[in-house]
Amino acid sequence: MIKKIKQTHASRIKLQQTSSKSINNFLQDFSNQLEAQAAAIIRANKKDLIKMDPSNSLYDRLLLNEDRIRQIAGAVRKVKKLTDPCGKILEKRKLESGILLEKKTAPLGVVAAIFESRPNVVADISALCIKSRNAAVLKGSKDADNTNRAIISIIRQMLKKNNLPVELILLLPPEREIVNELFTATRYIDVIIPRGSNNLIQHVRANSRVPVIETGAGVCHAYIHKDADLEMGVNIVFNGRTSRPSVCNSIDSILVDEQIASKFLPLLAKALKEKQVEIYADKTSYGILKSYPYLRKASKEDYYREFLSLACVVKVVKDQDEAMAHIEEYGTRHSEVIITKNNKAADRFLEFVDAATVYHNASTRFTDGEEFGLGAEVGISTQKLHARGPFALEKLVTEKWVLKGNGEIR
Repeated sequence: MIKKIKQTHASRIKLQQTSSKSINNFLQDFSNQLEAQAAAIIRANKKDLIKMDPSNSLYDRLLLNEDRIRQIAGAVRKVKKLTDPCGKILEKRKLESGILLEKKTAPLGVVAAIFESRPNVVADISALCIKSRNAAVLKGSKDADNTNRAIISIIRQMLKKNNLPVELILLLPPEREIVNELFTATRYIDVIIPRGSNNLIQHVRANSRVPVIETGAGVCHAYIHKDADLEMGVNIVFNGRTSRPSVCNSIDSILVDEQIASKFLPLLAKALKEKQVEIYADKTSYGILKSYPYLRKASKEDYYREFLSLACVVKVVKDQDEAMAHIEEYGTRHSEVIITKNNKAADRFLEFVDAATVYHNASTRFTDGEEFGLGAEVGISTQKLHARGPFALEKLVTEKWVLKGNGEIR
């Protein structure tokens, strides 16, 4: 594995000397071939799907069809249209010595990603890395291995067509033991990005000697303030919980002010009943929702859960202070929303809730690199160093200081 990783590391040099036009030609060819070879990708994907229980929360993340492949190809085309992030002059001035100083953006080098069941990650990260002149080492799971290899085959075909090294994008075998090679490859890999379950993320954090950028699990909250438009609140929660429950930006926890709980919760239950959503309720909300057919009693552990399925937890709170304290205790710093007509309350929430993305009167499902106009994303970063929120093209660079002198010495 180290030999292959070294080849990927070496290949980045040619990429960094490649014109933006050539890179964009590759991205255009890649997006076209994703659609042209959709049938082959779907056949490979079915080989993976047949091995997974459809009730598994990862099944939806693994599933590809023609529409989803078109979406992946569309994201690649959006990446192509973005401005080249490398070589931008961030600062320029002359020092007292007479030396001209510049600060410029430069590629990270080699980006490694470890991910579970999400074959779209192969296309997204490959496109973003090539556009930002980074090589990539990808480690998927056994769940998606056939699909991942089908997409990698297209990437290698298009790299070769555009006279780029096929080693630029390396897909490692799916066996778990392989990650140990990545964790110690500090000479050849510049950053590792885990994208998947909290267990995966914590394992990478604990064991990697290579710097890690987390794309964390999302325990996202919707806080229904006493001054909320109740119909709007129902619509936002319904969308955030049911539109695609297996993704990290879906709403897991609903906090409701006690002044409106008896009015709001029956309206919410009526909507969630259509999708047979399980509700884990605290004592107060359980009493209000006692006739709801899919009702469970919540335990403290349920407040920490990223459900990834048609389930959520509901808690009645005294006021905004209690809601924000609850989010501070149980949130994962991903995406949080307040629903209210009170702008003062909203501003306080947006200013002081500690999360990568905060919303007022909108679904957390918008936390997505493509929705933010970033083309695609490596993942949603929940940490605070280097990247936070949708981790996309403009964060796949670092800085380089360039000094131009005329024989000056110190």
